[in-house]
Amino acid sequence: MQVAAKMKTQSTEKMQRLGGVLRLKIRIGATLALVGSMLIAGIAPATAASRIKDIADFQGIRDNLLIGYGLVVGLNGTGDSLRNAPFTKQSLEAMLERMGVNTRDSSLNTKNVAAVMVTAALRPFARVGTRMDVVVSTMGDSSNLQGGMLLVTPMLGADGEVYAVAQGPVAIGGFVAKGEGGTVTQGVPTGGRISNGAIIEREVPFDLASLETSSISLRNPDLTTARRVAQAVNAHFGQPVARAMDSTTIDLVPSADYKGRIFDLLVEIEQLVVEPDQTARVVIDEASGIIVMGGSVRVNEVAVAQGNLTVRVTEAEQVSQPGALAQAGNTEKVDRTDIEIDDGSDKRLTMLKPGVSLREPGRLIPPYVTR
Repeated sequence: MQVAAKMKTQSTEKMQRLGGVLRLKIRIGATLALVGSMLIAGIAPATAASRIKDIADFQGIRDNLLIGYGLVVGLNGTGDSLRNAPFTKQSLEAMLERMGVNTRDSSLNTKNVAAVMVTAALRPFARVGTRMDVVVSTMGDSSNLQGGMLLVTPMLGADGEVYAVAQGPVAIGGFVAKGEGGTVTQGVPTGGRISNGAIIEREVPFDLASLETSSISLRNPDLTTARRVAQAVNAHFGQPVARAMDSTTIDLVPSADYKGRIFDLLVEIEQLVVEPDQTARVVIDEASGIIVMGGSVRVNEVAVAQGNLTVRVTEAEQVSQPGALAQAGNTEKVDRTDIEIDDGSDKRLTMLKPGVSLREPGRLIPPYVTR
């Protein structure tokens, strides 16, 4: 029995050692695979290829802008003052007259109505009865559209025809909180949106299937990108189907296989991948202090000093009252202003050599921290 137990113990130890070796091999293999994938990712060039449908539009397939004028009711005292916004008063009187209420000789005094402009984009091939979103913006001195309801508003096109009718509750992207000592405003409460708030009543006539030719229009005109798009289309079909006319337009002439099938032709073209050429561009937002640079930007010799100037102004009210033994005096509120200035004394100066790439300034300059 002792011999059998000893042999069993030795067998168990061998199995454990074998399992440990197997796990070690698995770990080494996984590590080598991870390192190999990282090396491949580092060697492979980074590209910014995009589908043609993401950088261009096809002829005739576009949105049509609509606009309308209407009234928003149900506001909690944040609407237009009829004295300062006469167009709101006239629109309200005209609407009430259509409803059979005569208010011409009476003086209206309400703060629950606001005159608004309603805008929308009619999608291509939109059919009668389908819905679309609309954007509502105030025209008068209304301070908040929260809780408002847009009344029936015709949406007109550039030709003056009514293409949709909008109505519904307005959803705003901000809020206003008021108190005795101050007011907090988040976002823009004077503008809102109505999801699926308009019903399409008229279609834009456009027959895509009847087209014999078409064209591609680049959203960002560029000669190199236009040529690349034409080359990609011709390489896909194996024959000269596309021809770049200028920095924006690429003409399409369907081959014999696609005669009368312009829809199928456009579906295949919009899925092709092209690497658009980018110009060296720097965009600076003064309000937020954000700078965005494209990958083609090259920096000349320059000194960069990083520092932030922060000014904090704090207002507080204090009570000033006479002393306990004073013969006369009044208790008054006194405004106290505290000003703190931080000039960024820990800023650093960095010298950039000519021809430095976009990646190098990001490594030399510490990240911007908002306090």
